[in-house]
Amino acid sequence: MAQDPERITILAREFTAAALEFHRGKMAQKGYVMEGSITPRTFQMIEGHEAPSDLFDGEPLFAVTFRKKD
Repeated sequence: MAQDPERITILAREFTAAALEFHRGKMAQKGYVMEGSITPRTFQMIEGHEAPSDLFDGEPLFAVTFRKKD
C-alpha cells in the first residue's frame, strides 16, 4: 500500500488475540498506537435506505483500533 491508513481496526473472537496483535503485527514499528480500549462489540451494515443488518451473525467480537502517531 503506497500510503498506510490512518486507522486500522482488528477484530478477534478472543480478547487475548486482539491484545497481542499490537506486538505480533509490529504496530509500533509501523508507526501506530492503540486508540481506546479493547471491547466486545457487535457490528451492523447499512446499505441504501434499508435497516441495518447484523454482520458476523450478530456475534460480539473484540475490536481494537490502531491509529498513526501524530
